[in-house]
This record gives sequence, C-alpha cells and structure tokens, in this order.
Amino acid sequence: MDSYIAAIDLGTTKIVTLVGEKTESGFRIVAYRETPSKGVMRGEVVNIQYVLESLLPSLEDIKKKESIEIKEVYVGIAGQNIKCLSQRERKNRGKADDLISEAEMEEMIKNVLNSRVSAGEKILHVIPQSFNVDDHMGVESACGMTGTLIEGDYKLFIGKLNSVEHSKHVINRAGLRLRELILEPVASAKAVLTEDEMELGVAMIDIGGGTTDLLIYHNNIIRHTAVIPFGGNAITEDLRQGCSVSIRNAEQMKIQYGSCYSEYAPENKTVIIPGIGGRDSREVAFRVIAGIIEARVEEIIEAIMYEIENSGYMDKLGAGIVITGGGSQLTNLRQFIKVKTGYDARIASPVNNISFDTAPEICKPEFSTAIGLIMLGAEYEKSRTDTTPSCMTLFPDEVIVVDSDYEKSIGKTTKKEKTTRKRGAFGRFPAIIGSIFDNTNNEA
Repeated sequence: MDSYIAAIDLGTTKIVTLVGEKTESGFRIVAYRETPSKGVMRGEVVNIQYVLESLLPSLEDIKKKESIEIKEVYVGIAGQNIKCLSQRERKNRGKADDLISEAEMEEMIKNVLNSRVSAGEKILHVIPQSFNVDDHMGVESACGMTGTLIEGDYKLFIGKLNSVEHSKHVINRAGLRLRELILEPVASAKAVLTEDEMELGVAMIDIGGGTTDLLIYHNNIIRHTAVIPFGGNAITEDLRQGCSVSIRNAEQMKIQYGSCYSEYAPENKTVIIPGIGGRDSREVAFRVIAGIIEARVEEIIEAIMYEIENSGYMDKLGAGIVITGGGSQLTNLRQFIKVKTGYDARIASPVNNISFDTAPEICKPEFSTAIGLIMLGAEYEKSRTDTTPSCMTLFPDEVIVVDSDYEKSIGKTTKKEKTTRKRGAFGRFPAIIGSIFDNTNNEA
C-alpha cells in the first residue's frame, strides 16, 4: 500500500472507493468498488451508520480479493450548503523598501482564515485572486515587490461544520486515517479540465445524484464555486411523480429512453410501463418523458447561469462549459446546454489521465471526482517527500496554511523559501486546513 493512494467519494447515489498509483502512462487504478449510497443526502453525510454499512463491505472486499488493506484515504467534501464569498485583506508595511516575502503572504491568508463566519460554518478554502501593492493594481503575486500597503483579494469557500465532522467520523469509525478533505468540484476539475481551458476561462458543471457542482476557472485560478441543491435524483423523482411509476422504473426510463431535449424526442414512440398489483400496463410517450426531464434540466441550467452571472466571469469563459458527473450522460445534454447558455460545451470524462491498463469502466464521467481525489492525493504525497516547510504544499506552488494547533501536532519545521515562481494549473489554490481536522493526522 506504500505506493498506492486511496480515495473515497461519498456521493448521494453511490459510494466509490478507489486505490491507484501514478505511472508514466497516467494514473493506474488497481482496485475499485462502487456501492449504492445510504445515509448521504444532497452531498452531505447525515447518517453515519448507514454510510458505514455501504462503505465497510467495499473495504473488506478490496482487502480480500485484491490483497490491499486500505489504511488512509483522501475524501471529497461537498454538500448543498457550500458557498463562495469575496473578501479583501489589507496589510501596512513598516519598511517599504524590503521585498515582500512569502511569510507576509501567508500571514494575510491566516488573517482571512480567521474571518468571522456564521454559527455552524467553517472556512474550508481560501483562494488568492489578485493583489494591489501601492499604485500597482491587480498583480498575480506580491512576493518580491516593494511597497507600504498590500491589498489582497480572496475567495472564501465556506461549508457546514457538521458536514465536515460527519465525514471525518465516518472515516475514523471505518478504521481509516483521514489524509485530507478535498472540495469535490476541485477534484472533478483536476480530473477533466485541460490547462488551456483553465487559462482561457471555463465553467465546470458536475451533475451528481443529489447536487450539481459548479467551478469557474480563469487565468488558471479558481474564481467561483457553487452547489445547486438538486441533480440526477431530482429528475428521477420528477419522472416518478409525472408518470406514476416506481423509482426503479423512473430511473430506467431516464437512462434508456430519456432525453433532455423534447424537440429531439421521437413523436410516435412510447414506453410500456408494467402494471403493478394485477393492474394493466400503460404506455408513456417519449415526448412526455423528455418534457419532464427538460423542465428539470432547464431549472438546473438557470441556477448555474445565475451563479455564473454573479461570479463576474460571465464574459470571460473562453473555453465555455465542461460537463461531467453521472448526470452528464443524459441524451442531448450538450446540445441543450449549448442552446440555452450560448456557450460551447463538451462532455468530459477522466480518460486522459488514466493509464492504458486501467479497466475501461473507470473512465466514465461518474468517476471524475474519485479519480481527481487520487490525482490530488498523489500531488500531496509528492509534496511530503520534500522538506516540509511551515506551509505545506498540496497542489503545485500553492500554500496550505495550518493553524497553531495543527502545527503543534506535526512539529513545526524551518521555513523553506520557494525557488520558483511558476504556477501549475492548480497553483493558486491554498487549501486551508484548520481545526476541522482536530488533529486527524495523528489518528490511526
């Protein structure tokens, strides 16, 4: 297990457990299990025992059949209450001629981390956007400059503290060590977006069972995120009610016969719904099914466009929209989104980051989050082989700020100055690890 990385995606519809490793040809998945999810509602763990009942058999099966015992994992966190806020931080400098250091930048991020949020909420991530240094406005990095006043613009990703704690309790009760909690839209983006898309500007939409996640990139920096509190399950429920069928039949209708574009649905085709309890079977027209699906998808798109407009990057998405997740497989979805939004769109899977000897069923959009967790986990593990500074690196050239309790738990080391200013695609994404972990890294 030393060279392997394990990840768990606690989804509303399914729980995915992956074990993989980085190879020259890409990430090779050596073991995976997918089980129906119980105890997760709209991306948040609500019943720890139910989640364990879904998760533990997968862990045991991997141990028994693959001879791999999972001890530590990377876990995604999402949920309908994730929100994104903007904040400006100011710092006056006594010695204007001294070069601005990384330590000053980290101090500003720590101050942002300590910003007041509503009761029951927690700042999960802090992302620098740009800096003003005296008369120099909108610079990417203030390090190495001189000046008397630094102003930093930041994006704060905020989530529910209970959601964080519940996810942590699931992992601990499963006998695992939590390596890192990673925002799920970030993991999905890592798996499916290209560097060109992130530079030009792109909106990634991950349509899951319980939620639809949005992540906006521009100039290789995460600019906005939002979680829409409905996804593929809402479509299934609409079909169940609109066609008076069971959940199982509604899901089958959606996958096999459904389209989100009623204009393209066949006019004269119908689906025969078996009768229950001795009742006669019924027929439902393809156009009726498509109309129901289209109404809900249009609602999701309207919510997405509202968030894109509020982000301030509506006219900066040169690469358009990238769609992933299990819900991206709806027939005619790409065409529908292109017509409704005016942006170019593509359906994305993590296939470009997977090695040739990985099972093809893994290379599907519904596994984007889990694959992204593996990829980010590999970057985190690589960073730990280097000399660990007081700010540990999770993604290329980014800073993870740790609070004083966490520093005491790992033993604070000597600060190491960076030797490069080049930033990777995830370079400007500081993941803030605060008291949400309660020294999880010391737990078995």
